[in-house]
Amino acid sequence: MSSTHPLAQRLAQAVDGHPLQADQPTGAPLMCMPDVEEQTEHYLSIENGESADRGMLTGALGGVLGVSLSIMAFLAYRTGNDDGVLQALLVALVCFIAPFLWEVLRPMPLSILFNRRTREVYFEQDGHIYHAPWDEIAAAAYSFDTVGPYTGGMRHAALEALLHRYGHPEEQVLLNLGSPLGKSLEMQLGFWEYLRAYMDKGPWFDEQGNHSESPDFNQSLMEVRNSKGQSVRLYWGLIREEYKAKNGRNFLNWLDVALLFGSLLFLPMRATQNFTYAIAKRRSRSQWPKLIRERLDPNGPITRLVDIELEQAKPPGVRVVVA
Repeated sequence: MSSTHPLAQRLAQAVDGHPLQADQPTGAPLMCMPDVEEQTEHYLSIENGESADRGMLTGALGGVLGVSLSIMAFLAYRTGNDDGVLQALLVALVCFIAPFLWEVLRPMPLSILFNRRTREVYFEQDGHIYHAPWDEIAAAAYSFDTVGPYTGGMRHAALEALLHRYGHPEEQVLLNLGSPLGKSLEMQLGFWEYLRAYMDKGPWFDEQGNHSESPDFNQSLMEVRNSKGQSVRLYWGLIREEYKAKNGRNFLNWLDVALLFGSLLFLPMRATQNFTYAIAKRRSRSQWPKLIRERLDPNGPITRLVDIELEQAKPPGVRVVVA
């Protein structure tokens, strides 16, 4: 490993450390992770921080408790027992509205953005913008072990990139590109290849990373995330496939029934959680500073932030020429 790589010292202490650069393939088959929440013609966003849990409280209170109270109130009304029906409906409404407003109006961690138009990576933390030009980005993938009293020893893998604060290049942050827990080194190297293909050959590409006019391959890799909260459809589809494969004979087993029944029970909670997450995420996009929002616009400027920094740092009367 070359000692000139910005993360060489960190990788020297890691297990199976791999220094990464945008123009150097790893040879790993590309792989998309569930952390990718959106992929468009102009940018790709990766889930960041606790945003993945947004909507869970509304799903639990509104989707479970609220729906249960509503069903009980409906059954009581149908049987002629009107006592407490209105109160139960009001409590059910509060169970949804209160956590929904709290989760939607509360600031949400902004996604990590890969901008194809300007060929940059953006990250926000505590109101500060961190960025890196894609073509010069320093990244690394490595394995690490954790030991717990209940889980024993487990091996995970991290994919990290080095970014610096806008206007303060001396302030740097080492950013995890998605959660490292439960991932292997091969998965992280494959995800790096996915990001390389998106930035260099995208927005759509095939399994070899070559440019494609069709988004079919990319959409197929993102099915895991897109199917989040759709377990009823998934398990029902599996049962139908078994029915067709066995011509309707001995196609059903207890596990299929249990999974389908469990997914039906959790359907209100997951649907409510997904709805809340979608609204909160839509609001969070407007939280990006204007400098970033205008570069995500298809008709916005394509000047890189690093070029703006160079222009601002030049002595009076000196012109900075960007190759």
